[in-house]
Amino acid sequence: MSSTYDPLVGTVLDDRYEILAKLARGGMATVYRARDQRLTRTVAVKVMRTDLGEDDEFAAKFDREARAAATLNHPAVVGVFDQGTALGRPYIVMEFVEGETLRRVISREAPLSPVDALDLLEPIVSALACAHESGLVHRDIKPENVLISTRGQVKVADFGLARLMTSPQMTATGVLVGTASYLPPELVTHSRPDTRSDIYSAGIVAFEMLTGTKPHTGENNYQIAYRHVNVDVTAPSERFAAQGHKGWRIPDHVDAFVAACTARDPENRLADGRAMLRRLREVRAALLKDPQADNPELARSLQPVVARDGDLTQAIAPRPTPRPRPIAAAVGATASGHPRSHASAQLPNHASTAATGVLTRHPAPAWEPVRPRPSGRVESPLERRSPVSPRGEDSGRQPRLSRTPVFPNVHLSHSPVHRRRRGIVALVLVLLLTAGAGIGSWWWMSGRFTVVPTMVAATEAEALAAVAANDLRAETLTDYSEDVAAGMVVSTDPGAGSRLLRGDTVTITVSQGPERYGMPEVVGKGVDEARSLLAAQNLLVGTVTESWSESVAAGIVTAASQEVGAALKRDTVVDLTVSKGPQPIDVADHTGRDAAAAKKALEDAGFDVSVTEEHNASVGAGLVISQTPNSGTGFRGDDIAIVKSLGPVMVEIPDVRYKSTDDATQILEDLGLKVDKRYVTDFPLALEIASGTEPGRGSSVAEGSTVVLLVS
Repeated sequence: MSSTYDPLVGTVLDDRYEILAKLARGGMATVYRARDQRLTRTVAVKVMRTDLGEDDEFAAKFDREARAAATLNHPAVVGVFDQGTALGRPYIVMEFVEGETLRRVISREAPLSPVDALDLLEPIVSALACAHESGLVHRDIKPENVLISTRGQVKVADFGLARLMTSPQMTATGVLVGTASYLPPELVTHSRPDTRSDIYSAGIVAFEMLTGTKPHTGENNYQIAYRHVNVDVTAPSERFAAQGHKGWRIPDHVDAFVAACTARDPENRLADGRAMLRRLREVRAALLKDPQADNPELARSLQPVVARDGDLTQAIAPRPTPRPRPIAAAVGATASGHPRSHASAQLPNHASTAATGVLTRHPAPAWEPVRPRPSGRVESPLERRSPVSPRGEDSGRQPRLSRTPVFPNVHLSHSPVHRRRRGIVALVLVLLLTAGAGIGSWWWMSGRFTVVPTMVAATEAEALAAVAANDLRAETLTDYSEDVAAGMVVSTDPGAGSRLLRGDTVTITVSQGPERYGMPEVVGKGVDEARSLLAAQNLLVGTVTESWSESVAAGIVTAASQEVGAALKRDTVVDLTVSKGPQPIDVADHTGRDAAAAKKALEDAGFDVSVTEEHNASVGAGLVISQTPNSGTGFRGDDIAIVKSLGPVMVEIPDVRYKSTDDATQILEDLGLKVDKRYVTDFPLALEIASGTEPGRGSSVAEGSTVVLLVS
């Protein structure tokens, strides 16, 4: 729709933002190109639709989300500068990105090679990682919301704004809202969105860049949403091969990466943007080593773990076999007097074959008063509960203590010495059990965990030693850093102080030093070849200036703004000067002008001039009779020929007196002269004899001149 018909074009919001033109219209807002009159810069202004702006709750959410999005500070996120309300409609002022959307790139260039696709995807995922760490979920990742500037910078737009919809996947009446092609399955069914929803949408974008098509299509949004819920995303390599594309292949680890992002069950996806960015960089590093080679080990590590019904989420040790316990039985014993000694009691035969026994609980006995023993010793309550009578005879009763198992073949002495020893043993056992329980509790609650040590700015060897000392495993990656020297640790994932199970893996990123690329030799190359050489070195082409060159053919680079071999940062801009070839020169026509002046003027213009001379009756001596070429354009060094006039050919008039008129006329005409007869006789009848000429004999006249023949 043309901006001519938009009433906001030409208005100024809050006496600051002049609306210049409409850029796009979405489901809840319209985006305009505007000029910030205060800071004199071009910005993008998103203005909420009129009907939504009247909803106070929606407007309040719009304001809150705009503030949240403004907290994101990332080079791959479109920045939010300001927000306000004008003409009763909330608006947001954002960074204006001059360029095109990822949708146009996909439409024009897809399918992209795996390396190119991941190069475009990395800043998108990096932006998601930043947002997820800030508690924001985009919820509308799609190519239309990814902007690519004219300098090649990738930026994600509309961060936080998609959260404004109360229910992003369905309205109250069941109408599907949003872009169904990138909609996570859980938003179609019942779940609320989280970081894994963005991972799914980003995975669909990666699939589309790799294959040039969307994984699920249908006649309407409901059919597409149904396929998201019920059909797995095809491996990009299968779709790529089915379409008959050639030129490269998609390795297995790229397929596995897309599968890890687009698993239908959110539990089987990569957890968030940070996890996706880490795995993307692993896949990209493998591709840079060999873009065509498979990497089965990396592919296996990326495959999502699919839980099946009945699967355990954590391995559990098998249940230990129950310890045999004796069955209560009648006890037979004998005593030999005081101090007593107990004979071994025999278990019934049927009890010896039992694997486990069950203790029968009996009611606790009534309290009995303490009475003197025959030896004068006071009987203890424990002795009164003994199944053996004081006389050493079997009382025939079951044990009174239901809490204590009965071991009929073991008899304990009741002497004070033995009781003290048994007390010490019991104390030691209690202490050991307490210590064991404490150690087990400590191990389960904290002992099995360890802490990620601080390794930033340490050497790689020191970091590996620290990881091993904390019972962890290390996985090392490399990355460039402007601040950390080569060989030193840039960061760890998880970060220092994080709590992990012993044996877990910590990813250590080791600095390769500042990221620098050598400036290639581009002078003397075609402009397209120069662009390819700079792109291969991760450098950007800046301003391309064309200039005339007499010695360099058109389209060849004549100069560059960076010296050959210079170490440059990634995305450094290199300006080029490209030859337009020899400069054309206008050819001026000097016909009829002084030949010497004409020759000098043409030579000063850069032409090579050749001069020939000839007589000409109509062109004066020293003037240009003709010039070849005498119009159009030429180039320095081209030849131009001019013909210089020597004037007419001069003829001396002969003496024709006394010749007949016819003879005199013939003589003069043979000399190239024209004859005009004039009779000068007084006789009535002319004698037809020549009496002279005008001019007279001996005179020189130009060839072709008219001579008067006097006839008498």
